[in-house]
Amino acid sequence: MAVNLVNVESVSKVYGTRALLDGVSLGVSEGDRIGVVGRNGDGKTTLIRMLAKLEEADTGRVTHSGGLHLGVLTQHDSLDPAATVRHEVILDMADHEWAGNAKIRDVLTGLFGGLDLPGFPQGLDTVIGPLSGGERRRIALAKLLIEEQDLIILDEPTNHLDVEGIAWLAQHLRERRSALVCVTHDRWFLDQVCTRMWDVQKGAVYEYEGGYSDYVFARAERERIAATEEVKRQNLVRKELAWLRRGAPARTSKPRFRVEAANELIADVPPPRDKSELMRFAGTRLGRTVFELEDVTVQAGPKVLLKHLTWQLGPGDRIGLVGVNGAGKTSLLRALAEAARTEGEKQPAAGRIVTGKTVKLAYLSQEVGELDPTWRVLQAVQSVRDRVDLGKGREMTAGQLCETFGFNKEKQWTPVGDLSGGERRRLQILRLLMDEPNVLFLDEPTNDLDIETLTQLEDLLDGWPGSMIVISHDRFFIERTTDNVFALLGDGTLRMLPRGIDEYLERRKKMEEAAAATVLAAAPAPVKTASAADARAAKKELQKIERQLDKISEKETKLHAQIADNATDFGKVAQLDAELRELAGEREELEMRWLELAEDA
Repeated sequence: MAVNLVNVESVSKVYGTRALLDGVSLGVSEGDRIGVVGRNGDGKTTLIRMLAKLEEADTGRVTHSGGLHLGVLTQHDSLDPAATVRHEVILDMADHEWAGNAKIRDVLTGLFGGLDLPGFPQGLDTVIGPLSGGERRRIALAKLLIEEQDLIILDEPTNHLDVEGIAWLAQHLRERRSALVCVTHDRWFLDQVCTRMWDVQKGAVYEYEGGYSDYVFARAERERIAATEEVKRQNLVRKELAWLRRGAPARTSKPRFRVEAANELIADVPPPRDKSELMRFAGTRLGRTVFELEDVTVQAGPKVLLKHLTWQLGPGDRIGLVGVNGAGKTSLLRALAEAARTEGEKQPAAGRIVTGKTVKLAYLSQEVGELDPTWRVLQAVQSVRDRVDLGKGREMTAGQLCETFGFNKEKQWTPVGDLSGGERRRLQILRLLMDEPNVLFLDEPTNDLDIETLTQLEDLLDGWPGSMIVISHDRFFIERTTDNVFALLGDGTLRMLPRGIDEYLERRKKMEEAAAATVLAAAPAPVKTASAADARAAKKELQKIERQLDKISEKETKLHAQIADNATDFGKVAQLDAELRELAGEREELEMRWLELAEDA
C-alpha cells in the first residue's frame, strides 16, 4: 500500500473577504503525480504553498510524514545573485565528479541544451545576478531536479521552456520515483505526466483520476449531472470535449469513462471550426494576397536567421510556428509586421515582402504594452471600439467580450494599474480583437493565462475569419487553434511539418545526432584501443585517484578552518595559504589524469 506523504485536513484560507479554500481535505501518497488546475486567483498557488508549509492555513492542518524530503519550485527563486550557476546547481563539484554523474548530465542537457550551457556567457561559471527571470527559473529547476526527493511541488515549471525542454521535462518526471504536485496551464504536459487532477474552484477542490483529457471528460459529465446554471462554461467544456473526441481520440490514456456516454454529451456540438467556410469568408475580407515572401533574408544585427526564403501566407491560413530559441521566429513576424506597417517601404536585408492591400494586422508581442494605469478595464477596451464583429454573425459589446475573458462587471471598473500580469495579458488580447483585424500574429499568447481563459480564447479563435500565425511552446494551443505547423530548425530554412510538433521533435533529435556524429568523425583517431586488461588497470587507478582527491578535500577543509582560527597571525595565514595552493596544484594534476583514464575505463 502506498505511503501517505502529505495530509491536508479541513484547511481554510481567507484573503480579505474572499475564501480561497474552504474546508479542503486532500492527501498526497507515494507514486502520485497530481496536476492542479483552476482560474487565476482561485487559490492554486495558495494550495501548494500550504502543502509545502510555506504558508499557514487559517483553520485545519497540514501534516508531513516523518523525514519527508521535499523539493519546491515557487514563482520566485531564492538563488544567491552573487553566486555562479556552478555553485548553485552542482555545489562546486569538481568536473570529474559531476561529469561522471548521468543524472546531472541529463538535467543540464535537457534544460540548457548542453553541458557547456550554450546561451550563458560563461557557461557554468556565469554569475546569476544579471540573468533574466526565465534563465534564473531554469537554474532553480535544474538545482531541484538534480537532488533526490520524496515529493516535488512545482508552480508553472514549463514557463520559459521551449517545446523540446517541455518534452524532456515530461519524460524526466515520468521516470522519477518522486511523487509530484504540479500547477501548470500546459494541457499537453498534464496529459503526459499526471495520473490525477485537482480542480480548484470557488473554495473547493474537486479530484479526478487520469490526466487532462480524462479530467475534461469527467468534468463535462459532472456538470451535466449537476445541471449547473453556468451555461457558458458548460458549453465551453463540451466544445473542448468534442475536439478531444473528434480530433484526437487517443489522447485519453486511461479510458475510465464510457465512450458512448462521452459521445452523447457532444452529440449536438458542431466541429470547432468549419475550415472551408472560414476560408471563403477570409477570402472576401482579404482578397487573394496576404503576405508573399520572395527570396527573403532575415537578420538580427549581423546574424543571418533565414536566407532565400520564398513563402506565402494566404487568406484563412492558420499557421503554428515552432523552432529553437534564436532561430528567428519573432524576427520573421517583426519583418512581416514592418512591411505591413510601412506599406512595403521597410523591407528585410534581402528579397522582398509583398503585403495585401486589405491586410489589417494585429500583433500580440511577448511584451505587455503599457496602458494608462488610471484607465478602467472597460474604458481601455472601449477606447478601441464599443462593439466587435467576430464573424459568422457573432457580435459582442466591449462589456460582453470583457466578461468572456474573465472580467466580470465589478472587475471591469478596476484600474489597469491594479491588474496582475496575467490580467494585463488578457486585456492586451481583448484590445487586439476589438480592433477587428483580419490577420493575427500571436507571439507566446498563452503566457500567464489560466486554462479556462485559454479555452475561451480558443473558442473565439475557432470562428475567427482571417489569417493567423501563432508562436507558442504550448503544444495543445497550437494543435487546437492552427491547421498547419511550420518549423525553423536553426539552419536558415522554414519547413512545413505535416505531422506537426511530433515531427519537429524527431527532426531536432536527428539533427543533434548528426552533429554529434560529425564531431566524432572529425576527432583524431585514438593511438590505441584499450584492452580489457588496460580497462581494469584504468579503473583501479581511477579508484586510487578518487581516494586521493577525497583526502585532499579533507586537508583543504582543515586548512580553511586553521586559517579562520589564526586570522590575526599573518605569518601563519601565509604559510597555510601556501599549503592550500600546493594542494590545489595536486588536485588539478589528479583531475586531469582522472579525465584521461576515464576514456580507457
